[in-house]
Amino acid sequence: MRIVTLSQSSLFIIAVLSHHHNHIPRQATSPSSLPPTTPSSGISAPPPSPATLPPSGSGSLPPGSTPPTRPAPTLSVSLESTNPTARPLSDIIVNASSAPTRALPTTPVPGSKPTGVNGVPGLPDANLLRPADYPPLDRPPPVDSPEVEEWYQQVMNSGISIPDIPPTNPGGCPNNTAAATNASICWWTCSGCTAPTDVSDCPDKMTWGLTYDDGPSLYTPDLLNYLDEQKLKTTFFVVGSRVISFPHILQAEYLADHQIAVHTWSHYPLTTLSTREIIAELGWSKKVIYDTIGVTPNMMRPPFGDIDNRVRAICTAMGLTPVMWTRLSPQVTFNTDDFDIHSGLVTVEEVLGNWKDILSNVSTLDHGFIVLEHDLFQQTVEVATGYILPDALAHKPPFTIEPVISCLRKPLAYAYIESNNNDTNPPPAAGGRPTLSSGAPGSAEATGGSSHSWLPSDSKMNSLLGGSIAALFLAAL
Repeated sequence: MRIVTLSQSSLFIIAVLSHHHNHIPRQATSPSSLPPTTPSSGISAPPPSPATLPPSGSGSLPPGSTPPTRPAPTLSVSLESTNPTARPLSDIIVNASSAPTRALPTTPVPGSKPTGVNGVPGLPDANLLRPADYPPLDRPPPVDSPEVEEWYQQVMNSGISIPDIPPTNPGGCPNNTAAATNASICWWTCSGCTAPTDVSDCPDKMTWGLTYDDGPSLYTPDLLNYLDEQKLKTTFFVVGSRVISFPHILQAEYLADHQIAVHTWSHYPLTTLSTREIIAELGWSKKVIYDTIGVTPNMMRPPFGDIDNRVRAICTAMGLTPVMWTRLSPQVTFNTDDFDIHSGLVTVEEVLGNWKDILSNVSTLDHGFIVLEHDLFQQTVEVATGYILPDALAHKPPFTIEPVISCLRKPLAYAYIESNNNDTNPPPAAGGRPTLSSGAPGSAEATGGSSHSWLPSDSKMNSLLGGSIAALFLAAL
């Protein structure tokens, strides 16, 4: 076991690139322009410092600035129920003091298996994972590795035609006017276009396909405990860089019969990358998940929802089905904006207002829905377990709350390549004419804003690295 200092840990544990699921970053440094890093023995090179992160656009916090000061929120929205142990709304704020984290509800043991998936191998020993065997964290992986070359050849030989669509320019829709209006490429970010292979809803009314993005993190165990207490299951769209940071937490998610799905290696907007770079992002994410839990997901969610027909074709060739979130119009997307509490761009009260807006639209649907939420930050988990989920559980008529694979009327085993029944649930197929959804240029997704989240300070990490979670992190090194 390699012991690292707190300052190294603060870099290794939580590094978040500029990130906002309503928008693509206005400025994004190309992978080739990022400073090179070389993994040291036993641990990947640390992620980029804030100075090397992609610059922000309008609506984000510039480096070195202070988040806006907001008055303490009060609950002006009416909730059917809240968690009696919920953290007060006045404490769910930017720069919130660290709250104690709970131990995992189950301790992963090598060789153990989930009860909801038959015919899978036993759990690998996460202590044998070596971060140095994987790309540097939170950067698009290099494309000149033997692994990426092998995956590239598999895609080229898959029989799936990869459209000759050039990468989009950094800066989102304003810097890509031709692509934004080109219906043939079906760019979700700027047109709201969805293809037949995209999943953005559940077929059954009053069914919620529950999802959480960007983990696993220090705070995921709190969410896992609440889900376990309420007998709820979810889909975790996990970032490869976070998996290698917290492999035991991913194993606990899997053993608890939650669905595990791909959210790329570094959380970079995929349409801005070359075909090889996209393959590297997806391939390394699939690999680290397989190395950690012994199975490979067959669903993915593109960071920021950034997907076009080139990205879709690559996903199809790599056995991945894209999962979006419900979007009814340019102004109506089922996104709570919970991620932005951490940066100070929204208040928890505004997030709960977004949640109530989602609920008001649910009643108009003749199908189910999928909402965008996150388990990366303390604030996102606190608002989920303290307010959103209790309110949803008290809803009348009741919701059926389940993972995406379940809301599609499929067994959990179908969520993984190794346990899927290819006869009754064929892998993603080529073809299918894209259809233009009601989202259109001018939507919130099309404005190209972004937000930043910053590495916690060493003083904050001192409190974060307490208890069982610190032990889990150190055990993974």
